Amino acid sequence: MKKVGFIGVGNMGSALLRGMLADGALLPENALTFDADAGKNARLAGELGVTAAAGAEALARDADLIILAVKPDAAHGVLRGIRPALDGAKILLSVVLGLDIRSIGETTGGRCRVVRCMPNTPALVGAGVMCLAFGDGFDAGETERVSGLFSSCGMAEVMEERHLERVTALTGSSPAYVFIMLEAMADAAVRNGLPRAIARRLAAQAVLGSAKMALETGTHPAELKDGVCSPGGSTIEAVRVLESRGFRSALIEAMIVCDAKAGETGRFVPPPGP
Repeated sequence: MKKVGFIGVGNMGSALLRGMLADGALLPENALTFDADAGKNARLAGELGVTAAAGAEALARDADLIILAVKPDAAHGVLRGIRPALDGAKILLSVVLGLDIRSIGETTGGRCRVVRCMPNTPALVGAGVMCLAFGDGFDAGETERVSGLFSSCGMAEVMEERHLERVTALTGSSPAYVFIMLEAMADAAVRNGLPRAIARRLAAQAVLGSAKMALETGTHPAELKDGVCSPGGSTIEAVRVLESRGFRSALIEAMIVCDAKAGETGRFVPPPGP
């Protein structure tokens, strides 16, 4: 795929675009953008050296891969608008929460092949999680090329579409939980006497290193935790307090309600129109 078009360049769309450009997986001359906010679209295109399309349909005509990154309530309207520009050679990839492959196919009249993706905002710095589900009509080479493009923004994980419904709380929303934890860790360090800038930097690196260690060693998190906790030491005392305050339970409950809310959002995506 030579040309990649982004319909919607809000937080998620722009994070994906910036991540792909930063990695070199996508060249500016091969990227097109369109957003309902024409001013935002023009500013982003000027900043990144990409092409600002005159409209969504014009973008769809020129792009080989179309990335749909709009709000759920706008998705079917956009799909109906670009339908005349679609054909069997094009790939449409949706990052819209709750919009399944079947609904996209119904709205577009089955005129193109469809991929669904649940990304997260760390794609901006090449450390995102890109969960992908492919519809019908893809060969192994195409699946590999799409996955490779998205892996430039972090980890690309191909899975069955039914599993996408369960990853919002785990990957899509979890950066918010981590950012809260980072802020709290830095606040505690400031309270204990560290300068704010140092505290924030060290907290972020500690979390980054812990995650990297878990990924690269493949060791169970409980075992890694035990390795930090010396008998009678300060770490196990901190863990005791976290457990007594319901840290683990609070996180689990938060993810349960996040998952439920994501399901509600999906149910309120407007149905396909004529």
